[in-house]
Amino acid sequence: MDEINRLITNPRYQEILAIVKGARNALVYGAKIRFPHALVMSLIFHGGRPLKDRARFVYNATKQHALNLCRFNAIYKTSLLFLRQIGGKEHKIDTFLAGLLGGYFVFGEQNSVNEQIVLYCVSRVISSFLPRAQPAKLPTASKPDIIVTQTTQPKIFSIYAAITWGAVMWLFRWRRHTLQGGLVNSMQYLYLDSEVWSNLKNLLWRRFNFTFQFFLALFSTKLIQANVSSSHR
Repeated sequence: MDEINRLITNPRYQEILAIVKGARNALVYGAKIRFPHALVMSLIFHGGRPLKDRARFVYNATKQHALNLCRFNAIYKTSLLFLRQIGGKEHKIDTFLAGLLGGYFVFGEQNSVNEQIVLYCVSRVISSFLPRAQPAKLPTASKPDIIVTQTTQPKIFSIYAAITWGAVMWLFRWRRHTLQGGLVNSMQYLYLDSEVWSNLKNLLWRRFNFTFQFFLALFSTKLIQANVSSSHR
């Protein structure tokens, strides 16, 4: 174990392991944020549906949110590393370009979960430009009665998502004081806290048990349901 800890704390591997921990933090955060939200939504809006359908809704929403954040984090941090390598140093535009790339390929697919996340971010991006007191020191680092809404054209939404994520990542890096506090705290955990660890436990395992238990429980439920279904055939 000591040898492993020495290996993962070696500065030579810091940049690569930061990508690993960033993706891991995003997976944990996405599951913790979406699971209670999806559970409440299933109880409020899907109360008339079978329990199996509600469980599937919670599982799918949580899985998509967690995996999308995980993928975005990995793409974002990998892109930053690549840009830093070819540019010799960090440039202000790097965070925007990395966010643009991740936003397009991860959140560019139009669905309910992605729409919620993109709209959440775009509201924070827009509100960040409202006038405010400058801090003393900037941070460094089809029923007739149902209205059917028209969705955005998929290509337009992809570009919209890309610009939103590019902007929010740039703002977090260079104008963090203008962003909403809750968003800053979330992004701090996802993209900055993942830069620091001292051993294998706080690199991967700390706070990971919730995510593991969640997916293990749902996997077990699926196995039980499959066995019950096969026994009735």
